Amino acid sequence: MTISNTKAKAKTPWRVPLASFIGTTIEWYDYYIFGLLAATGVFSRLYFPEQDPATGLLMAFVTYAVGFVARPFGGMFAGHFGDKIGRKPMLVLSLLIMGFATLAMGMLPTYAQIGVWAPILLTVLRLLQGFGAGAEWAGAAVISIEHAPAGRSGFFGSFTQMGVPAGMLLANSSVLAVKATVPAAEFDAWAWRLPFLLSVILIVTGMVVRNKLEDSHDFKELLAANETAKKPLGEAMKKETKGIWLVVGMRLAENSAFYLYTTFSVVYIMKTFGAERANQGTMSVLIASAIGVFAVPLWAILSDKIGRKPLYLFGSIGGLLFFPLYFVMTDTGSALLATLAIIIGLAVFHNSMYGPQAAFFAELFSTKLRYSGASMGYQFGSVLAGGIAPLVAVALLNAGNGEPGWVILYFSIIGVITVAATLLAPETLSKLDRRISAAQELDAKNSDRRQDRAVAN
Repeated sequence: MTISNTKAKAKTPWRVPLASFIGTTIEWYDYYIFGLLAATGVFSRLYFPEQDPATGLLMAFVTYAVGFVARPFGGMFAGHFGDKIGRKPMLVLSLLIMGFATLAMGMLPTYAQIGVWAPILLTVLRLLQGFGAGAEWAGAAVISIEHAPAGRSGFFGSFTQMGVPAGMLLANSSVLAVKATVPAAEFDAWAWRLPFLLSVILIVTGMVVRNKLEDSHDFKELLAANETAKKPLGEAMKKETKGIWLVVGMRLAENSAFYLYTTFSVVYIMKTFGAERANQGTMSVLIASAIGVFAVPLWAILSDKIGRKPLYLFGSIGGLLFFPLYFVMTDTGSALLATLAIIIGLAVFHNSMYGPQAAFFAELFSTKLRYSGASMGYQFGSVLAGGIAPLVAVALLNAGNGEPGWVILYFSIIGVITVAATLLAPETLSKLDRRISAAQELDAKNSDRRQDRAVAN
C-alpha cells in the first residue's frame, strides 16, 4: 500500500464526523433559538398577548413542546428511507426542512398584525422544526459511527452530540448579542428576528458540507446486495422492540434534564429573582454549553475505554441525586452558585450520558435497521420527556406557588425509569467496532490488490 493511499484512507473517516458536527450544530442552533425566546417571554408577548403573563408563558411553552410531537414522525420518515436508500439523502433533507422553518419564523407577522393566524402559523413552523430535528439525530449518529476506526466509535459518535452544546452556545450567544446591542423595546419590535434570519449563513454552509458525505461501507454492501430492509419501520418494531424501548427509557432523564437546565432554569431564575435576572440564566447556560463542547467528547473517549453502560449509570444516578441540590444552590441568590449548579447538572451528569449516547444507542441495533431503531427510540423518548419537561415544570412550579417540590418529584420519577432501563441494557462496547475493523481490513486488502494489479500492468 502506498503512502498516498494510506493518507487518503486516513482522511476519509474524519470528514464524516466533522460534517455531522457542523450540520448538527446548525440544526440545533435553529431549534434552540425558539426555546430561548420562549423562556424570555418574547413569544408570549407577541403571539399570545391576550393572555395574562403566566398563561402567555405557558402557551409559549405549549408551542415549544409541539415541536417535540413532530419529532417521532421526522424520525420514522428519515429512519425508513435512511435504512432503505441511504443516510446522506436524509441528512440533506433534514437540514433543508429546518432551514426553511427557521427562516420563516424570522419573517412571521405577529398577533397585532394578523391576529389569530400568528400563533397558528408559529405552531405550524414549530412542527416543521420538530420534523426536521427528528430526522436529524439518528442519521448523523449512525453515519459517524459507521465510519469510525475500530475502537473509536464512541468518540466519532460524539461529534453528533457535540453539535448540541455548540448549537446551544451559538443560539445563546446570538440572543445575548442582540439583547446587548438594542433597547428592550426594539428587541420586541424587530430585533428578536435577527438570530432566526442569520441562520441562513449556517444553513448554506451545512448544505455544502453535507453534500460531500458518502454512506458507510456496511450500508453500501447492503445496498449493492439488495439486502436493505423492504419495510424498515415495520421490521424494526418487530425485530428490534427491546432495543427501541431501552433507548426510550434511557433517553427520558437525559433529555428532560437537558431542557430543565437549559430552558426551565431561565424561567425559574426570573420567577424567583425577577425579570432583571433573565440574562443570568442565559449566561449560565452559555457557559455550560461552552464547557459541554469539550466535556461531551471526553466522556465519549472514556466510554471507548471502560464501556458505555458504566458512564450512563453514573450520569443517570448522579443526575437524579443532584437535581434537588440545583434548587438549593440557585435559591441562595448567588449568581456564582446558580451558574455552578447548571454547569454540574449539564457538563457532569448530563454529558456523561450524552457523550457516549450516539454509540450506545446505535450499537443496540443491526446495520439493516439501525437508523430506524435508534431514531424511533430516541425521538419517542424526546416526546415523553424533553418536549414536555419545561411545560410540566412551569405548571408544577405554578401549582406549588413557586416552590420546586413538585418539579423535583417529577424528575425523580423520570430518573428512576432511566436508571432501570440502563441496568437492563447490555454493554455494547466493541460490538460495532468488530464489524468496522473487519470491513476496514477488507477494504485495505482490496485496495492493495488493485494497486498491485495497476503496478503489474
